[in-house]
Amino acid sequence: MTTLTDLQDEYSFLDQDDRYRLLIDLGKTLEPMPDPLKTDATLVRGCSASVWVYPMRRDDGTLHFLADSNAAITKGIIALVLLTVQDQPATLINETDITAALAPFDLKNQLSSNRTQGIPNMIALIRETAERYAGG
Repeated sequence: MTTLTDLQDEYSFLDQDDRYRLLIDLGKTLEPMPDPLKTDATLVRGCSASVWVYPMRRDDGTLHFLADSNAAITKGIIALVLLTVQDQPATLINETDITAALAPFDLKNQLSSNRTQGIPNMIALIRETAERYAGG
């Protein structure tokens, strides 16, 4: 599995078009999310594209997220976000500054605002999920 650091190194050398391609390719690596999980309850609000995030707590206490979008670039952004938290304990996710981890990718300047407006909502949903599981 690619690490965020590896991806960041590659991303920094790419031009705008290749960055889009890298995000689209990254989105293709997301674990498939079964259609029955794509419900109003798993829909992330405030995204221009449809985005669904479904958290699962594994037996070892780590959190695993299934996610999908109907837009290729958005799907890549989701995959990038998940690289920062996937299969981590809830307490570690709570300590992770996801926004800071994504800062080197400069998504706000790389992508149109309608593509990035849902990122804070995705991060908030992940954080709320981690807080719920860490507290319980």
